[in-house]
Amino acid sequence: MIISNIVKTPTVLFALFFCAGLSIQTPAQTPDDLARGMKLYQGHCSLCHGQTGGGGKGPNLAQPTLRHAATVEQIAEVIKHGLPGTEMPGAWQLTDREALQVAQYVRSLGRTAVVKLQGDPARGRVLYESKGGCASCHIVQGAGSSLGPELTDVGARRNPDYLRDALVKPAAMVPEAFLVVRVTTRDGKTIRGIRVNEDTFTIQLRDAANRFYSFRKSSLVSLEKQLNQSLMPSFESAFTAAELDDVIAYLASLRGQS
Repeated sequence: MIISNIVKTPTVLFALFFCAGLSIQTPAQTPDDLARGMKLYQGHCSLCHGQTGGGGKGPNLAQPTLRHAATVEQIAEVIKHGLPGTEMPGAWQLTDREALQVAQYVRSLGRTAVVKLQGDPARGRVLYESKGGCASCHIVQGAGSSLGPELTDVGARRNPDYLRDALVKPAAMVPEAFLVVRVTTRDGKTIRGIRVNEDTFTIQLRDAANRFYSFRKSSLVSLEKQLNQSLMPSFESAFTAAELDDVIAYLASLRGQS
């Protein structure tokens, strides 16, 4: 089971990292600041994070505490400057004050009521570990395999609707970091797996059994990049409707706490 991480997009508002060296200082907040922050958020951020910050392609922001950016100043730094080496770009088009206005609005989203899910997280955990076989591809709190994205804090990054889509139609949710590739060698061997790395002359991938391969492109008969495909199967028929609710409730409960 492979559930995608944050999708690379210029509208991403927040990443689960902390940017050091804060420089933006918070002036006194006014009702106009909050209204302006909401308008900026809706124009720049809601496509990924949802109208109420519940998440989607981007992380869930509707939480009382954001673990890696706890203050308005920290959130504004991430918005304004991005995080080098990650998929979080800087919002260069915003002034410092506008970044703070968006950050203040984001903090206000923590007061949004959490939706109670129908499923049972305890039953969902059992299904995740047994019938779903999810640990064969994913790690939760250090346990499992690394073929797919780590899910230790997936509930803090993805809303329940996104999690359901990822379980039912995983091929529609594949990010660039988990591109599926199929190669055929000169001796007729065909291998399909997730691209680990690629340069001009070589490509490396892992197959569904988590075996690692490295090929020189000159030794291949074909190299096919299978966009919108996934190694993760659909669980729409593998789980009953009630079981699917339970697994989603379990995944939504994973917020990085030990």
